[in-house]
Amino acid sequence: MKTYLGIDVGSISTNLVLIDEKNQILSSLYLRTEGDPIEVIQKGLKELKNYISKYNPAIEVSGVGTTGSARQLAGVITGADLVKNEITAHAKGASFFVPEVRTVIEIGGQDSKIIILENGVAVDFAMNLICAAGTGSFLDAQASRLKLPIERFGEIALRSDNPTNIGSRCTVFAESDMIHKQQIGYSTEDIVAGLCQGLARNFLNNVAKGKNIKPPIVFQGGVSENLGMRRAFKEALGEKIIVPPYNTVIGAFGVALLVKENHPQKTKFLGFEISDKNIKCTSFQCKSCPNNCEVIEARIDGEVVARWNDRCGKYSNLKYD
Repeated sequence: MKTYLGIDVGSISTNLVLIDEKNQILSSLYLRTEGDPIEVIQKGLKELKNYISKYNPAIEVSGVGTTGSARQLAGVITGADLVKNEITAHAKGASFFVPEVRTVIEIGGQDSKIIILENGVAVDFAMNLICAAGTGSFLDAQASRLKLPIERFGEIALRSDNPTNIGSRCTVFAESDMIHKQQIGYSTEDIVAGLCQGLARNFLNNVAKGKNIKPPIVFQGGVSENLGMRRAFKEALGEKIIVPPYNTVIGAFGVALLVKENHPQKTKFLGFEISDKNIKCTSFQCKSCPNNCEVIEARIDGEVVARWNDRCGKYSNLKYD
């Protein structure tokens, strides 16, 4: 039974999705990266190995694709057949569930993006990589300040009939504004709803500025689980907001679809045994030219398997056995 594995490694979560030849999802994992992408990838592979051993030992991984901010690292340590950017992967995943999609809103823990599609192809996009005010970490920080579990944020926001207006251009100012609103007597529900509206407003005024937002609009990423955020975008845009199945792992699903379409004749996947190996990444500065590139080096059980991040290819173009 041929299957294809997609791995999406971000700063907050690492997601793994295993699909079959009919594009059915056999297994999906949403794991916290917790600052250690290597360890969490190994953990995910171990869980998938246990799943296969238990439910279908005949499964064969015929291709692996990686995406996300650590896609290069993930590709090296797993032996990926395809390494793709997040825009392409998220657009592919959204188009599978909503073929006519025109706009994709994706908000994760540390970044957010908008993708404009035509006929299933991404034609424009923008990302927020600088300020946390347009990402899930904005809500995480305020939930901590309010002593609320982030998982209940959306539920609490939906109880509000009169959300308060909280400045959202900066997390520092938002927190000051939120404290002020607490002190003058606003309810927790109104403050939480106001924070959701603030994040949506920040996204539309900054990340989506100048973009031609057209329905159908798909909302995905970890923050799409928040019911308050779904309502905030619906009210701000005056359009139906579609949250697809597997919305929190859709980047991994998208890159799994892409590697399946790529038809690798023989996968370079290093196998689930990689979860038990000693993997280390270090770096060194190349002094060969004024660029002074910081070259990343990956070792598996002490042997160099890859080097990258050099501009000229002096190290990355070498073959490592």
